[in-house]
Amino acid sequence: MFNIHCLNNISEEGLSLLPENYNKDASYEESNAVLVRSAKMHDMDLPTSLHAIARAGAGVNNIPLEKCADEGIIVFNTPGANANAVKEQVLAAMFLAARDLLGGTKWVEENASDPDIAKTAEKAKKAFAGTELKGKKLGVIGLGAIGRLVANACVNLGMEVLGYDPYLSVSAAWNISRKVRHISNVEDIYRECDYITIHVPALDSTKGMVGKDAFAIMKPGAVIINCARDVLVDEEELLNAISDGTVSKYVTDFANPTVVGKENIIVFPHLGASTQEAEENCAVMAVEELRDFLENGNIRNSVNYPACDMGICQSSGRIAVCHQNIPNTISQITAVMGDAGVNICDMTNKSRDNYAYTMLDLEAPSSEDLKSKLEAIEGVIKVRIIK
Repeated sequence: MFNIHCLNNISEEGLSLLPENYNKDASYEESNAVLVRSAKMHDMDLPTSLHAIARAGAGVNNIPLEKCADEGIIVFNTPGANANAVKEQVLAAMFLAARDLLGGTKWVEENASDPDIAKTAEKAKKAFAGTELKGKKLGVIGLGAIGRLVANACVNLGMEVLGYDPYLSVSAAWNISRKVRHISNVEDIYRECDYITIHVPALDSTKGMVGKDAFAIMKPGAVIINCARDVLVDEEELLNAISDGTVSKYVTDFANPTVVGKENIIVFPHLGASTQEAEENCAVMAVEELRDFLENGNIRNSVNYPACDMGICQSSGRIAVCHQNIPNTISQITAVMGDAGVNICDMTNKSRDNYAYTMLDLEAPSSEDLKSKLEAIEGVIKVRIIK
């Protein structure tokens, strides 16, 4: 029996994939796996029974990743599961920035009592005239799951699209329209583009990346869309850029006192992934990742441990070992197996920064005694008997 605890409401589309040997009503203290969306976990104790945390979404800043890694707890996310929802919000943001639909709607509401509003509107509408997206130049910073969808969609809208991503993989590149111009210097986007949309994670290297230096070379009247993370834009410098006309509109999905209520800034209440479909997709993906890990030991889309996949266990036994990425660990693990007279029929070892993960398929069933001997090896963090 696997004990599952949900720290937030998780779509039934995902939870329904858990079979009868999963207890979905387990307490947090006795959980083997946790499903979470936005709950803050940094100040929470981590149960000794906990093996995995799955975030139903892409961002994991609400989870203490290093603390989890130190305790052998695998943290998963669901990259791409909400990509279409965010893409559609970015498109909506661009339309709202190009056409003053919000201003026009507000005018209609304020003049609702006017019996001749239709005639009055014909005179007033020139105040809300906008521009078209077709023919404009868009810069997409980050061509991951969301960025490439945005880039492709805007190509179809007739925009000239520039894409920047120094870490673009070959597989990702295959999914990007050949009409997207891939550039190697992000400054080219700042200099050339009418619209700029940001799709990168919040890292030390990306925080404040759209700041004073970027605004200094930016094309006057640029529109910036930020549905990724608020910290990517230096918002104090942004206000200066709006004031001097460098930026004509800023649309963000992150409400805070710096931007709320300011002229030429449109703020959404973090709605990027708030669609029924996205929540369902994220829940399904998170549950599938957890099941594959708990039942087979495989790791897909972890943010603190390496990817590792040995398929469905067909051997008599399988053991998974979380350990520090230090020399001689593998030889000690195999020595324990040899001393116990257990033959290894297949194994894999993967590492990521300071941490590593080893899976071994055995020709004999695993045992608690074997587990204890592996746990005694220096650098071993956690051992789990899969079968």
